[in-house]
Amino acid sequence: MGRAFEFRRARKERRWGRMAKAFTKLSKELTLAAKKGGPEPANNIRLRIAVENARIINMPKDKIEAAIKRASSKDSSSYEEVVYEGYGPHGIAIVVECATDNPTRTVGNIRSYFTRAGGSLGTTGSLDFLFERKGVFHFPKGSLKQDELELELIDFGLEDFSVEEDEIFVYTSFNDFAAMQRALQDRGVENITAEIQRIPTTTIELPPEKGEEVMALIERIEDDEDVQAVYCTMK
Repeated sequence: MGRAFEFRRARKERRWGRMAKAFTKLSKELTLAAKKGGPEPANNIRLRIAVENARIINMPKDKIEAAIKRASSKDSSSYEEVVYEGYGPHGIAIVVECATDNPTRTVGNIRSYFTRAGGSLGTTGSLDFLFERKGVFHFPKGSLKQDELELELIDFGLEDFSVEEDEIFVYTSFNDFAAMQRALQDRGVENITAEIQRIPTTTIELPPEKGEEVMALIERIEDDEDVQAVYCTMK
């Protein structure tokens, strides 16, 4: 059918692959959020955020509801969150957040990724001092008046406001997360992706060839089905 057809098919397969991974990660987050804070989004900010993020990527409603119901089922009894920390190539600190029903399998996999890349897995909490928990909001710029929006959000805990091409990123402290989310919604901002992320307090800049080694490790970790998020100190 020709090279153009093969290119289009490969591109679709990559897109479907990314979508499937996103659905899997959000499905786990929905279940965990409902398990910890209850099944009602109105009373559970973590669940409300997960539901909104799921809708933004067009996750079907029945899948969202099924993930929430799973929190009260017997299948979720051993489902837990675990965090692994270690150093990758060239002294880059890496934190890996996971959701797993088999921690023994997960830690074995994560340790092998670090070891093969010349790094090492550390003890939980050993790298906390290198990161801060921040609320990160990401949404399309659209017709928003960004200067006005930035000024208005200062009263709700805005710490950083950046524009990259046609997208806006808003950063706030962990404690101001809920207030910032309400402020954005009250101002008619749509398609908001909201997350609590670990932002490095200091970063290390590497030359391209060394940076590629670190990125290869991060991509390998991110491909693991138990991994929810990966953070590092590379600039």
